Amino acid sequence: MTSPVQHLARASAPAQLSALYRDPPDGVRANMIMSLDGAAAFDGVAGPLSDPTDQNLLLTLRGYADVVLVGAGTVRAEGYGPVRLTADQRAERRQRWGVDSAPPIAVVTHTGRVPPSLFAEPDQRPILVTTARLARSRPELRQHADILIAGDTAVDLDSALATLRAGGMRRILCEGGPTLLDELIANDLVDEMCLTVSPTLAAAPTGARSGAPALHSPARMTLGHAVTVDDYVYLRYLRDLGHHRAEESAHAEEVVR
Repeated sequence: MTSPVQHLARASAPAQLSALYRDPPDGVRANMIMSLDGAAAFDGVAGPLSDPTDQNLLLTLRGYADVVLVGAGTVRAEGYGPVRLTADQRAERRQRWGVDSAPPIAVVTHTGRVPPSLFAEPDQRPILVTTARLARSRPELRQHADILIAGDTAVDLDSALATLRAGGMRRILCEGGPTLLDELIANDLVDEMCLTVSPTLAAAPTGARSGAPALHSPARMTLGHAVTVDDYVYLRYLRDLGHHRAEESAHAEEVVR
């Protein structure tokens, strides 16, 4: 049975969204944000596409995960650090799963290049999901991180996820980026997709025309309607109608003259 489209008030949205996402799958839950024109980031980071409600949802989903899986490029661009949970999140984890520790960050990397911010909490060691070749060439990485070897020269995501699950990390939250998500989808490894559609136009790199001017910030749009048919969601986002009608009227007057 499908749920009707809901409109949540901003003040109550965090609690209501938390309830909607409270039961994570036994597998991979992917959480991504995307602009209306398909960009997953603006100027290399997702922040300009997001808002406080989306940011709160990201933190909420971490509380329902055993591990947070992220690509190294996203970790570097966003300056990732260890997961920090609220007291309420820790209490809920203790009640539901018998553990109140924060989930570790697991970084998929072929180079071992990760920011120092990832090691900000000595008692929260990140996991580097990498290859046997890198593990051999960079033995110093084991000083501050746990190494998960999945493949000899290329990371085998199927093997990596199997190892995480065997270690008791069955609820896996993937926060991107797009390359890692594409690989997970291509290997049929995503069990749940949580997608925030940002009401912005951001000039996705794959669609940018040569010589087109760059945006200084994402162009905000207004939701016209949201309609669901057989689980498909049809969205209409508009520029400010009053502004456009004023422009059209002005143009019509010029034509009459």
